[in-house]
Amino acid sequence: MSDPYAHDADRYWSDDHPVLELLRARAGTAPGARPDGCKLGLAVEGGGMRGVTSAAMLVALDDLGLRGAFDAVYATSSGAINAAYFLAGGDCWYPLTIYFDDLATNRFVDLRQMFTGRPVLNLDYAFGEVLETVKPLDFERVLKSPVELHVVISEVDSLAAIGPHEFESREDLKSALRASCWMPVAVPGAGVFRGERVLDGGVLTAHPHLAAIEDGCTHVLSLSTKPIKPPPPRLTPGRRYSVAYLERLRRGLGKAYAVSQARYREQRRRLQRWMIAPGDGVQVLDLAPLPWMREVANGTKSRDALVTAAREAHAVMAAAVQGVPVQELRDGSFRSVPRITTVRTADGRRIG
Repeated sequence: MSDPYAHDADRYWSDDHPVLELLRARAGTAPGARPDGCKLGLAVEGGGMRGVTSAAMLVALDDLGLRGAFDAVYATSSGAINAAYFLAGGDCWYPLTIYFDDLATNRFVDLRQMFTGRPVLNLDYAFGEVLETVKPLDFERVLKSPVELHVVISEVDSLAAIGPHEFESREDLKSALRASCWMPVAVPGAGVFRGERVLDGGVLTAHPHLAAIEDGCTHVLSLSTKPIKPPPPRLTPGRRYSVAYLERLRRGLGKAYAVSQARYREQRRRLQRWMIAPGDGVQVLDLAPLPWMREVANGTKSRDALVTAAREAHAVMAAAVQGVPVQELRDGSFRSVPRITTVRTADGRRIG
């Protein structure tokens, strides 16, 4: 088979991929009994500020009338917050602006704290202010959603990945979302969920589509936040540092993280081949920014970079679903333009 990363052909997915065909067939439908007999999962990756990418792809799904197409959602890190806003309903463009209006600030990302033992990512600000009062997340609507939200979390002491989806209260759900965002190194120590020490779901589940497969999905739309390109053959220096950090936190945790990353590097190569020539078994479509598009880092604070990344990710999703040739994305003849809208607020809370 030809190299799946050969970019000259501009072919990154098959226009008639089974996941795309199932999505199109379900356009405008609502969750419930499905006549197709399939279980369609939505996997949403995060990664700090990289989550702007998956947030924008969710906006595109909403714009295309596909919010109700999924049977379950599986998400990690900031992708879990994106997924919660998606399931809460309302205008998806509005929470997307959290990244460039509310998080692109030293109040949330402060790289100067890297070697001080204080958080680089301020979860207290994100969960205590942004999700509560600045751009409130309707936790009750998420809890009542007919689509299950599986928040992928890594348990430190058991070395186990969990994906809770039955939440007792808004605080239980909020605690799960916060736990999944507890990014090693960027947030020192460990969080707590239901009495257990926990970390970002990506530590032991390299990508949430793996949780979707394990849960019995027949089809998975996977939203990745890193551009499509060959994964590094081995751990990068930054990830090697994370391995050492995790080993200090709990013996065996760093090794488990390294194994998870190695398996995913190999699997992403297979995923790219399957997107072009789908085989038998579970069907996974892994959409991500294309190789020439802007890559956002975990701690990116440039508003221009974040807005550009959002526009490009939205266009990728829209092009895939609508069968638009990738060449039109490359030459700019097909592009996404963010909406500008007005909202009325009272006491800092959105109305309507």
